[in-house]
Amino acid sequence: MTEPALRLTAVRRHYGTKDARVTALDDVTLALPRGSFTAVMGPSGSGKSTLLQCAAGLDRPDSGSVRIGGTELAGLSERRLTLLRRQRIGFVFQAFNLLPALTAEQNVALPLRLAGRRPAKARVREALRQVGLADRARHRPAELSGGQQQRVALARALITRPEVLFGDEPTGALDSATGREVLALLRGMVDTEGRTVVMVTHDPVAASYADRVVFLVAGRVHGDLTGADSETVAARMAGLEDGRPAARHVTAHHLSRGHLSADQPGTARTASARTASARTASARTEGAPC
Repeated sequence: MTEPALRLTAVRRHYGTKDARVTALDDVTLALPRGSFTAVMGPSGSGKSTLLQCAAGLDRPDSGSVRIGGTELAGLSERRLTLLRRQRIGFVFQAFNLLPALTAEQNVALPLRLAGRRPAKARVREALRQVGLADRARHRPAELSGGQQQRVALARALITRPEVLFGDEPTGALDSATGREVLALLRGMVDTEGRTVVMVTHDPVAASYADRVVFLVAGRVHGDLTGADSETVAARMAGLEDGRPAARHVTAHHLSRGHLSADQPGTARTASARTASARTASARTEGAPC
């Protein structure tokens, strides 16, 4: 039996202590096969970003298991976890996070240089060609459109040939037409190259490009849809938001951005939340998990 690309088993993640203790993930179990495209959706504060960060090794769950391929992340030292993120995981952010002083090809090569490897120019150019930007290799971010910048970010995430590519609202900063182009690229990478993609999104149209849409509510898996169109996804989301529980809840998404959810005034950031925030900021700086 083939090991899934990503497996989460009974994953729990809490923040705060005593009266301020809140639940970000509550007994989440998921198995995502290799060569699949999964979208994760849910109301605001449902735990989507926490799920992505725990799955990508940017944060550690309090209990449960996270496996990338056959590797259990829980037992890895910080150094080995860093190496795993650099070598086996790709990450695409909503805000592109390109270094403005570097050209497109230099931005794409950055994860390999940070890993102490000399990037072959042919490999960098091939990554840019895959996303349709072979003729923009020497352009800096300011000389590129938003869609082109996100394509560079995608090429940068793919340069290490990751086992799993994670996307945190990868089309959130793009107009609808450009967003569809990026989603078509992701879809094509799954279909033609056997990539595994996991994407957090709030957009039903974006989610409709996925094979499977997993819904979270208050940190728990609340069903899924397979092969659904955008109207079906939107209807499911509307139902979840109308019936959303009023439980106290906060996620790493809120903590990593230095603010709290509206129903959690005064919650203190824990040391573990600060660590997760630092890992995410480092990943953004590199453009690939550090």
